[in-house]
Amino acid sequence: MELRDRRDAGRRLAVVLAERTLRSPVVLALPRGGVPVAFEVAWAFQVPLEVFVARKVGAPGQPELGMGAVAEGGGAVMDRQAVQAAGGEADELDHLLEVERRELDRRVRHYRGDRPLPDLAGRDVLLVDDGLATGVTAEVAVRALRDRNPGALLLAVPVGASGAVERLGHIADAVICLARPQPFHAVGQFYAHFDQTTDEEVLDLLARTRTHAEAAP
Repeated sequence: MELRDRRDAGRRLAVVLAERTLRSPVVLALPRGGVPVAFEVAWAFQVPLEVFVARKVGAPGQPELGMGAVAEGGGAVMDRQAVQAAGGEADELDHLLEVERRELDRRVRHYRGDRPLPDLAGRDVLLVDDGLATGVTAEVAVRALRDRNPGALLLAVPVGASGAVERLGHIADAVICLARPQPFHAVGQFYAHFDQTTDEEVLDLLARTRTHAEAAP
């Protein structure tokens, strides 16, 4: 399966999600790449889109190698095998965690400003990303959101590696994944266009869904 771009992926995902009965749904996106996907889902449900920020923690000297992730609210998940393989010292790991937490806080302020997260208690939450490779960032987000007492907590992605989808299926209430192609090397291999999502695009899409939801009957 090849997706044209993230917006195309979101429209396909929205069709599948529309078949579900959801209670007062809330659509949350993992920024930045998950936002254009989630935008189409939120537009279809006529609800505002909001971000839930999580950050990958890269290995010392190898930022592309994810050792774990942190989420707003203080949650963290670490891959013990990746940490051992990286061979970093405890002080170095603590420094990397602190750096990512500071960047996470900056992004929360930049994307949401003074807006709090919506009250999730008893509401069905759709957490959307553009794909699952290792799934560690989505995992820390799901675990953090669970503390907010949602009704059902669903993770929705267009594509995902089978191992990550299966693992997240034991953490979220459900994982909705359109395709689990093999071999799976990187999320971007399944998109014709996979340019980096900008902060400006994130802010524009968040604003557009709020306007759309307010205008809905």
